[in-house]
Parts: sequence; structure tokens; C-alpha cells
Amino acid sequence: MKLEGKVAYITGGTKGIGYGIAECLLEQGMKVAISGRSQKSADAAVKSLNNPDKVLGLVSDVAKLDDEKKAVAAILDKWGQLDVVMANAGVGHFAPIDEMEDEKWHQMIDTNLNGVYHTLKASVEALKKSEGYYMTLASLAGTNFFPTAAGYNATKFGVVGFTQAAMLDLRRYNIKVTTIMPGSVASHFNDNEPSEKDAWKIQPEDIGKLVIDLLTMHPRTLPSKIEVRPTRPDLK
Repeated sequence: MKLEGKVAYITGGTKGIGYGIAECLLEQGMKVAISGRSQKSADAAVKSLNNPDKVLGLVSDVAKLDDEKKAVAAILDKWGQLDVVMANAGVGHFAPIDEMEDEKWHQMIDTNLNGVYHTLKASVEALKKSEGYYMTLASLAGTNFFPTAAGYNATKFGVVGFTQAAMLDLRRYNIKVTTIMPGSVASHFNDNEPSEKDAWKIQPEDIGKLVIDLLTMHPRTLPSKIEVRPTRPDLK
């Protein structure tokens, strides 16, 4: 894929990994729509990215299919195409399963798992037209289970399975589909405030570079599931 002038949509793109991906795509000459759950956060991210002609800030809660349909419609209305979709929005709550709050369980299911379906459902017809690329941001928690993470594991195992099955469904349309499974990332996930203490972790721009590598890879080759982890976790 030649990236100049292509259009991307990144859910949860107002900070963290999504924001880092947006920065990298803009550097390649792409137009980028980012969504968050408030207009304030979307506007702040657009201002910070400092490229108003090529950035569109949208309000969308991925747990709601109608929100995602409206977001995609706004992108098509503004730029007339959609080439890359990154389903990045996610939340995490951690507690032993007997202590997990029902509300938090359902928030993870609705955002992390239902959200990736809603994003694809809203964008798939546009991706068929562009023969584009759909990506999900999963986690190493989608293959490695651990205590206090029954809910989070359930969603990320689900995201990995969903994405791999969707890949098999959509490749006949020349749509490429990949799930990226990071380990520890220096992001705002789980109320973390990135600082020097996170220097050992994967940085958001590292994921952005990985996305660019995927987009520019020869179309005959599809890395459909990618695990990525810090090189030296012992330095934390």
C-alpha cells in the first residue's frame, strides 16, 4: 500500500498507543481520523497533532454500533474513502474473579470485544471498496492468562480469535486483517501516567512503526497475528 493520501481511522486514538499510531501515519502523508469518548479529548488530540487539514477528531463509544456507524459516515463524508482501520480502544480492570464487579466485567466485554466487532461492522463495506486493512489491538493477555485477569483475558482471547476468523472471511475481498498483541506499553492504560519509569517498555511510536511496516509489506504476505514485547523487562 502506498500511504500518501490514504485514510485511516483509529479508535481510542486521543492518547497512548492510538495517538502514537496516528503520529506515525501522519508522517507518512496519510489522513487520520481519531475517536474518543468526549469532544474535549478529541479536540485536544487534534490540536496536539498539529496537522488540522489531515486530522479529524470524532466522538464515538465503540460499545455502541450506531456511534461507530456515524464515525465512519463522517470520515467518508469528509474524505470519500477509508483504507485503514485500527480497532485500538480498550479498557482493563483487574481483580480476582470472585471480587470482580459486574459493571467492570461488562464494560470490558462491551468495549474490548463488542467494540472490535462494531468497528469492523461499521467499516467493512468501505474497506471492501478500498481493498484496505483492518487491524485490532489485542494483547499478550490474549494468549497468556494470569491471576486477577479473568475478564481482561476473556476479552483479549476473544479479540485474537475474532480477528483471525475475520481474516479468513475477508481476505477474498483483498482486505488484509491483522491483530497486534503487545506486552507492556508506555501508555495511559489502566490509569498509568507515562514517565521515565516506563523507558523499558514498548513505546507507542514503536507500535506505530510496526503498523507502517504492515501497511507497506508486499500484498502477497500477511502477518496475521503479531506478538510484540519489551526486549529487557528486567530493567524495570
